[in-house]
Parts: sequence; C-alpha cells; structure tokens
Amino acid sequence: MHVDFVATWALAGLMAGGLARALVKLGGYGLRTDLILGLAGSLVGAVIFHVLAMSPETGWLAMAIVAFLGAASMILGQRWWYRHV
Repeated sequence: MHVDFVATWALAGLMAGGLARALVKLGGYGLRTDLILGLAGSLVGAVIFHVLAMSPETGWLAMAIVAFLGAASMILGQRWWYRHV
C-alpha cells in the first residue's frame, strides 16, 4: 500500500467515524473514542479491501462505503461490549 492510499483511508475513517457516531447514538465513551474506533475500523476495511484484490482506483464511493461500514461495525461492537461488560 502507498502512503497516499493509507492517508486517504485515515481521512475517510475519521469522517466515517464522525458520521457513524451521529447515526449510532447509544452509549459510548465520546467523540474522541468514536473517531479512533472509526479510524481503526476504516483501516481494517482497507486491509479487507486490499485482500479482496480491489484496487484504490475502484473509486471514492466504494472507499467511503467500506470505511463507513468498518467504522460503524467497530462503534457498534464497542457499544455492544459497553452494555454487556
């Protein structure tokens, strides 16, 4: 992966973390934690994107969707863990 690809995913992850926080409002530890979880989720999504042999040229929309799904899944996982522990 190239540095610009990772930087783009990081930016998309932060934006997706903020958007996912706005849509998933149950519990949590605050905006900072949601942004960090969104960043981590989008980077996991980037790795999955890369493993599935999809190139960065697939498009911004596909990258944004994968980043959002990764961020939302991390935030939902954290919310589930928060309620059950």
